[in-house]
Amino acid sequence: MTYDLIILGSGPGGYVAAIRASQLGMKVGVVEKSELGGICLNWGCIPTKSLLKSGQVFNYMKHAADYGISIEGEVKADFGKMVERSRGVAEGMSKGIQFLFKKNKIEHVAGFGKLKGDGIVEVTDADGNVQEISAKNIIIATGARSKELPNLKQDGKKIIGYREAMTLPKQPKSMVVVGSGAIGSEFANFYNAIGTEVTLVEFLPSIVPVEDIDVSKQLGRSFKKAGIKVMVGSSVESVDTSGELCKVVIKTKKGEETKEVEIVLSAVGVTPNLENIGIEELGIELEKGKVKVDDYYKTNVDGVYAIGDIVHGPALAHVASAEGITCVEKISGLEVEPINYNNIPGCTYTTPEVASVGLTEEKAKEAGYEIKVGKFPFTASGKASAAGEKDGFVKLVFDEKYGELLGAHLIGANVTEMIAELVVAKKLETTGHELIKSIHPHPTMSEAIMEAAAAAYDEVIHI
Repeated sequence: MTYDLIILGSGPGGYVAAIRASQLGMKVGVVEKSELGGICLNWGCIPTKSLLKSGQVFNYMKHAADYGISIEGEVKADFGKMVERSRGVAEGMSKGIQFLFKKNKIEHVAGFGKLKGDGIVEVTDADGNVQEISAKNIIIATGARSKELPNLKQDGKKIIGYREAMTLPKQPKSMVVVGSGAIGSEFANFYNAIGTEVTLVEFLPSIVPVEDIDVSKQLGRSFKKAGIKVMVGSSVESVDTSGELCKVVIKTKKGEETKEVEIVLSAVGVTPNLENIGIEELGIELEKGKVKVDDYYKTNVDGVYAIGDIVHGPALAHVASAEGITCVEKISGLEVEPINYNNIPGCTYTTPEVASVGLTEEKAKEAGYEIKVGKFPFTASGKASAAGEKDGFVKLVFDEKYGELLGAHLIGANVTEMIAELVVAKKLETTGHELIKSIHPHPTMSEAIMEAAAAAYDEVIHI
C-alpha cells in the first residue's frame, strides 16, 4: 500500500495528525498494534478521570449531610464497579476514534511498525505476518510508557505502574505512591478518596514540583487534610516484595523508615517508546533520549517527522495534538506558526484541581522581570462557598512594566475548566487592567480571575 502520509501510533498526537492530514487531502495510513486512541484514551487521561470522578462522587456522598442530605445506611465504594465504569468509558472513546477514522477515510494498519528507509514501513501483525507500506512522509508518534527506576522494578502485581493501577483486581488497603507529578497525585487522590491508606513520596521539596510553590503548598495541605501522608524530600531506597506485604524503605531527612503496604505505585515519569522502530538504522538523531526535531517536527532524515512524548517538550496529550496539526499543516505547504511552548496549560485533576500556564512567580523573577502578583482565595468566593469547595485560590503574575500576563496558577474546584481563559489572554498579550475591566459573571468561580488581577493592582473588591 502507498500513502501520502504514514503515522506510527494512534494516540492524541497520531490520530489528530491523521484527521487533519485527511482534511488537507492526504491519503493516510495509521500503524497501531493496540487500541486506537493510544495510552491517553485507553490507559491514561480519560479512564483516570473516570476513576477520579467515581472517587469524587463517593466523597460527596460521605459528606452528604454537609449539603442537607440524609443517606440511610453506610455508603460503600464498589471498586470493581468503578474500574468497570472506567474501562467502559475508555472503550467508548476508542470506538469514537474508529468512527472518526472511517468518517475521514483513514486506514488503520494493525500491527507494529518499523522504519526501513526510503519511505517504507514494515508492519508485523499479531500473528507474525509482515507487510510493507510506503509514503513520502512518515510521522513517528509512538508515545511513552511508565518509567522504571533501577531500585523500583515493576512486577505488575506488587510494584505497579499507572496501567495496572487502573485495573487492580481488588482495592488495596494500603499503598505507597512514588512521585507526586500529575499521575502520582491523581492516583494518590483517588485511592485515598475510596478508603485506601495512602503515602505519597516525593524526592523534591514539594509535591507537584513543576507548579508554583504556593500551589504546591496548598495541595499538600489539602492532601494532608484528606488523610494522605505526604513525604517530601524523601526517596524510596528499596522494596522487598518477598512477603505478603511490600516492605518499603523510605529515606527522609531524619533517617530511614520502613512502611509495610499492599501495593507500591511507581509514578516517577515516562520513557519514550523508541525501541525497535528503526531509529538507529536510519540514523535519526536523538538528544537526551528523545528525537531531535526542528520547529515543525522534521528530523534530520528527509520525510521523517516526530511528535508527542518522544520529542522535547511537555509530555501532555494536548501538546501532542497541537504538534501533530502543526506538523501536517507544514507538510501540506500551509503557512504555519510554530508552537509557543511558554503558553502551554498544565492540569492535574486532583481534589482540589490544579491548573497553570506560563511562568511561576519564582521563574518570572529569575527571568529578570519586575512583577506584580495578585492572589484571590476561594474562601472569599460566593460560588465556592455555595458549592462547599473553598480550598484554593487564583494567583496571577504580571510584568510590572507593560502589565502583560506572565503566568497564571490556579488551585480549586473546576480550575481545569477555567485555565483556558488565561491561555487565550496570554496568547493575546492581555494586560492586568484588561482582565480587571472584562466583566465576569456572578456567581462563578471564574470571578476569582478578575479579582486576582485586581488584587495585583490594589483594586480588589472582595478581600
